[in-house]
Parts: sequence; structure tokens; C-alpha cells
Amino acid sequence: MRPEKLGILLIVSGPSGAGKSTLCKELRRKRPDIHFSVSCTTRPPRPGERHGLDYFFISSDEFRRKIGQKAFLEHAKVHSNYYGTLKSEVMGRLKAGEDVLLDIDVQGAMQIRRNSRKDRLLSRCIETVFVGPPSFAELEKRLRSRATESERLIRERLDDARKELEFWNEYDYLIINKRLGEAEADMIALLDVLHKRTIRLKDSGFYE
Repeated sequence: MRPEKLGILLIVSGPSGAGKSTLCKELRRKRPDIHFSVSCTTRPPRPGERHGLDYFFISSDEFRRKIGQKAFLEHAKVHSNYYGTLKSEVMGRLKAGEDVLLDIDVQGAMQIRRNSRKDRLLSRCIETVFVGPPSFAELEKRLRSRATESERLIRERLDDARKELEFWNEYDYLIINKRLGEAEADMIALLDVLHKRTIRLKDSGFYE
């Protein structure tokens, strides 16, 4: 039996320090039925991160094997490490009508958007959100307040942020994270509206 509708593939991106991961965590807390797609990465875990929950932490060799197996929906090299979204975390769930949340970088989001032009399922399910800071100065302040990274890495993240911010208008929606509570409310409201789109309804028989 076909589902009444396809799931939403909600892709959320933004520069490091904009607060996208915090917003995604709040969305998952308030909408526990959304599936968070766990990405693969070759970077080491940060304090408190757990394998299989935050990321699949794998070696560079294993990552390259998965690339050869065409196991990724998208993959990219970011800050000297590889990141990738497994097809197995996404495609079957969308077909079954389940919403999937991706917290990924701009490179990965643009890859999936390009791929969606050749894939009818992706083209009907994909919705993209860019989370931006109120200013670049505020972004730098947030990055430095973490006090967990070297000056070199902070500078690297700031350089990448400048490049990523140029892509905001390539996304369907923009949320400025000035006040966390307001941005969280915007994210929840957006998902509620997206559920009303007709593009993901099954092709025929809805009123039968």
C-alpha cells in the first residue's frame, strides 16, 4: 500500500557558530517523529558525542570504500575531514512517508539539490533551510566563546563561513538566529507549513 504522502527531506545548513545544530536539536525534541539522519565523518568525536547517535565515526579508508560503493547521497571534505550522508539513512524513509532531517554543510546541500534535478523522489521531498547569524561579528564572537579550538582552527572556520554565507539565497528558506527562542519557533512553524504542501501527496486517489 502506498503512503498517503512522501516524507519531507529537511536540509539545514549554515556556517559554524550560526546555531544550526542547536536549532536541529530543538526541532527533534519538539517533533520527535522526525528522523535525524546520522552522518558519517572521519573527524574524531568531540566531548559528549556518541557513535551512531551524533555521527558514525569511521576511518578515512572506510569512508573511501563507501564512496566507491556509491553509498552516499552526498559527501564532502570540510575542515580537513570527510562528511557524508548515507542513502540508507534517507531514501527508504522518504518513500514510507517519514520526515528526515539533515544537518549538513553547504557543499553537501548543493550536491543533493543538483542530484534532485535527476531524481523525482528527491525533487518532491527536498526542502532547504539556511541558518544565518545576525552579523559576522556575532558569528566570530560565538566561535571564540566556545574556547575549545585553536586560533588557527577558528580562523579556518571564519574563512569558510565567509564563503558559506554567499550561498544563503540558494536555499528555499532563511532563518536568522538572533535570538535562539525566536529562531526555534520559526523552525517549528516552517515544518508545520511544509506538511501542508501538495507536492508530496501521492499521485492519485487522495480523495477516493
